[in-house]
Amino acid sequence: MKLLAALTVLTLAATTQPAAAHAVPQRPTEYVVSTTPGETLEGIEVTRNGTIYVTSVGTGAVYRGSTRDPRLKLFLPAGKDGRTSATGIHVDRWGRVLVAGASTSKLFLYDADGKLLAVRAAAAGSFLNDFTFAGDAVYVTDSAHNQIWRAPLTRHGLGELEPWLTRDKIQPTPYFLNGIVTDGRTLLVGEQGQDVTYRIDLRTKQVSTLDVSNGMLSGDGYLLEGRRLYAVYNAGGGKYVARLAVLDRDLTKATIVADSEPGAPGATPTTIARDRGRLLWVNSQLDVAPGIPPYTVSAVPGLR
Repeated sequence: MKLLAALTVLTLAATTQPAAAHAVPQRPTEYVVSTTPGETLEGIEVTRNGTIYVTSVGTGAVYRGSTRDPRLKLFLPAGKDGRTSATGIHVDRWGRVLVAGASTSKLFLYDADGKLLAVRAAAAGSFLNDFTFAGDAVYVTDSAHNQIWRAPLTRHGLGELEPWLTRDKIQPTPYFLNGIVTDGRTLLVGEQGQDVTYRIDLRTKQVSTLDVSNGMLSGDGYLLEGRRLYAVYNAGGGKYVARLAVLDRDLTKATIVADSEPGAPGATPTTIARDRGRLLWVNSQLDVAPGIPPYTVSAVPGLR
């Protein structure tokens, strides 16, 4: 019996000690992106392996880090390659990093090490805000001309930007196109001037507005997961929330099912990304730009 008891103790020790040794550390609920004055943040991307990217609309800098580390590091310096402002950022299926250059009117393509691979220019005066991937192309919102640009995107590189859907083809007439997502067949595009979301058929370019049964749905950053659409929404009175809507099968109708808790005073969240079982958003301070360092990203309160 003593031998059996001893073996039992050893067995328990062998099965419990490695689990403690390999325990997953708690992820931070807030990340310091930059302490540089004027570094107003805007875009965010979180990859499946927990790499986080954040852009600065104030300077064009891009920061990178891990969702397990509370501090990000500079990835692409401000102003490099003519990138003096940056908004949307996403990683394509080949691991390359694309950055929307906001008022530079350019879209930048980098490899995973930060080497510039291509720069594609839209028309002068464009404000390239956000973008999404569908098939062999990237679709980009232009908040100045209120149209959508398209560029071929393959493993071989990034093609030239060309107008894909111009303002005169969109009704009601847009005044500030912003967030954009897709399921591969349909684009959903946020229009903040009128608080609507456009539904655009990728094949026919037919435009309609998303039918929202119980409120308004528009926004800056969008995140589409199946038939769940998250939008960072300005609720008025300086209150910003992340709004969750459930869509029908054809992405024509939506029902708002939940709002997050408001962002912190002065935070003005813009863009949103999934980090496993939680959401992260950028505390941009746009309403008080350039804001006060430190510039941060935090977990969205009250919504998963």
